[in-house]
Amino acid sequence: MKVLAAAFLAVCLPAMTWAQSPAPTRPAAPRPAPALAPAAQKAVEERKPIEDEPMHELSPAELEVARAVHVGTMRCELGASVTVTPGRREGFFIIATKNHRFRMHPAESRTGAIRLEDPKRGAMWLQLGNKSMLMSQKLGQRLADECQSPQQVEVAEALKNNPSPSILDTPAPR
Repeated sequence: MKVLAAAFLAVCLPAMTWAQSPAPTRPAAPRPAPALAPAAQKAVEERKPIEDEPMHELSPAELEVARAVHVGTMRCELGASVTVTPGRREGFFIIATKNHRFRMHPAESRTGAIRLEDPKRGAMWLQLGNKSMLMSQKLGQRLADECQSPQQVEVAEALKNNPSPSILDTPAPR
């Protein structure tokens, strides 16, 4: 009987210790970051620096376009506003609205309009003589329209007082 008990323990003891050993552990999955409130997200984005784009070099024509960009805060339709500030590098601009910030550089335009683009985020600032607008090419919509700097307000008033002739009007006799 003693031999039988010893044989039983010899066979079962290793099996019992094996059953008690801890299971191999897997690394814990990373926890998703807690969602921030919209106001906190905006504060983080405003304080996060926008990196330079050393790969993009501006041509002399693009630098000339950059010199004509109106800077400052511009009031837009529906109570919106857009702030245009010069970037760290010449010719680059930070365009900020209530919910968006873009780092833009000039792009040549066939029409003569001043055009700034942020190809990374798909945005475009278009500046005409009497108004400016901010468009999101990714969303396919205007983010701000009828934005005017003080110079553009003057041009708009002059156009109201002395409108240019329409191309559809008959030409005046000579």
